Amino acid sequence: MTNPSPDQAVTAIDLWFDPRCPWAWIATQWLLEVEQVRAIETHFHVMSLSVLNDGRELPEKYRQGQIDGWGCVRVCIAARQHYGPQVLRPLYLAMGTRIHHEKAGLGRDMILSALAEVGLPAELAAAADVTDYDEALRTSHHAGMDLVGDAVGTPVIHVPIADGAPIAFFGPVLSPAPRGEAAGRLWDGVLAMAATDGFFELKRARNRDPKFDAA
Repeated sequence: MTNPSPDQAVTAIDLWFDPRCPWAWIATQWLLEVEQVRAIETHFHVMSLSVLNDGRELPEKYRQGQIDGWGCVRVCIAARQHYGPQVLRPLYLAMGTRIHHEKAGLGRDMILSALAEVGLPAELAAAADVTDYDEALRTSHHAGMDLVGDAVGTPVIHVPIADGAPIAFFGPVLSPAPRGEAAGRLWDGVLAMAATDGFFELKRARNRDPKFDAA
């Protein structure tokens, strides 16, 4: 396993997530592994599949998720506004564990449990049911999505470069998350492709459901 050198400069990368997206959750588990073997630190930001699909005609099986999905992203934005961006990492990890591993849904009970785990006040759960934070939510959403376009979802990752706009890309979509040095090698490859001028897409049909356990 290749561990980052203690004196190696750490690159801050940015990940945009919606807590309800399983693919963003798997990518997050991957990035947490990459942090152990490459000199990166992931900063978390909120996007919203409900914002992305607002006004679009969706298949019936996705419509309730479109409605229910507003709550947890509003709470994330409220937490960020009141307690700073550093709360998004632990809050997202708490929500994601409940949503994807414990199948706790997107409702108030899940939100209250996640807030309690990370020491945030239960009063923040009220943000789920109001539109007070929607402008800030849309601002956060577009900060991540505008560089990659609206034909994709989450995860979206931005990697800074010395000058100019950051390298921005959707994905990777993978199942399960690789671990250890395998996670690092994937990071090296993804970054090499994304940094190549004129490179847009590498894709194949998915043949498995999201898998949240270790590879």
